[in-house]
Amino acid sequence: MKKDYSAGGHNLMHVFFALIPKKWLIGIVGGLLFLTSIMVLGVLIMVTGGFESDNSNSGSYPESMTGKAKVSAEVERYRDLVTKYAKENGIEDKVDLMLALMMQESGGQGNDPMQASESKCGAIGCITSPEESIKYGVKHFKSVLEKAKGDIKLTLQSYNFGGGFIDYVMKRGGKYTKDLAIEFSRMMYAKVAGTGNYSCVRPESASTGACYGDIGYVDAVLKYYQNDSVEVADLDNEKLKSIMKEGLKYKGTPYVFGGDNPKTGFDCSGLMQWIYKKAGITLPRTAQQQYTASKKIDKSKAKPGDLVFFTNTYNAGVPVTHVGIYLGEDKFYNSNDSGVGYSTISGYWKEHLYGFGRVANF
Repeated sequence: MKKDYSAGGHNLMHVFFALIPKKWLIGIVGGLLFLTSIMVLGVLIMVTGGFESDNSNSGSYPESMTGKAKVSAEVERYRDLVTKYAKENGIEDKVDLMLALMMQESGGQGNDPMQASESKCGAIGCITSPEESIKYGVKHFKSVLEKAKGDIKLTLQSYNFGGGFIDYVMKRGGKYTKDLAIEFSRMMYAKVAGTGNYSCVRPESASTGACYGDIGYVDAVLKYYQNDSVEVADLDNEKLKSIMKEGLKYKGTPYVFGGDNPKTGFDCSGLMQWIYKKAGITLPRTAQQQYTASKKIDKSKAKPGDLVFFTNTYNAGVPVTHVGIYLGEDKFYNSNDSGVGYSTISGYWKEHLYGFGRVANF
């Protein structure tokens, strides 16, 4: 017969606790509860990575600024090399922005077109080939982008000023402004003016005393960069305007696989289903189903409001794996790994383009 030791053990425990002074007992129980709470907290931190999600190293950035570089042939010839190293660093969607930066830095001239020597070795002149410049320039751009938490203007100005500007901004609201650039430049110039190594590159710099770096750098780079955003007011159909007004509410929010509403977040087809519904247009749930339900059209006949479809963006077991709303001139709006925002049918998206479909006449 199996013996039951539980009763005897229970009585022994009563005797044990009876022998312990009450104030000691309270201390022991309190200590055990404290240790338990610490262990639970540790598990939560290990599982979740902390109480707040930090996307600084995830490649998903809150500001989705995409577009096309308007640069010289001397810069454009480096597109393939910039794309190569952008892919290696996971920032292929920033190729055109980096080409615009190169246009401002050098116009594509010389052995260091991205002016990346200081990021490699801390001194000017250590880079001796354009490919080496692009390799280290792209790597540096990514590190600055991550530290700036995706603030494109802060990234650009910090590429010129150095990473210290990001720390300066983070302590003063965390977002780039021209005024902060002027303040930082003025502060830094006061420290180095005596070296004779710095001079005012713009008249506005001289008038403000902000002669460290180039306080007009952001505007100078973006002058060579055509933003892909589309003004809702420029759309010529009220239903299409209502679709885009709804979509723009979620611009910059992270991609969520399986998400189909504002509470859960959105994946690509979930976003399309939601925003078209606001205009009274019912779409099925997945990208493949939306493609099947649409009227297939040639790219030459595609117009704003049509859907644009992509393939092999992940292994889904079906041909069509991604969808966005087409806005003309190779622009589209979608939810992807970089979040909800505008994209361009170039580079990665051009390689994965599957076709266009019409679900309504606008």
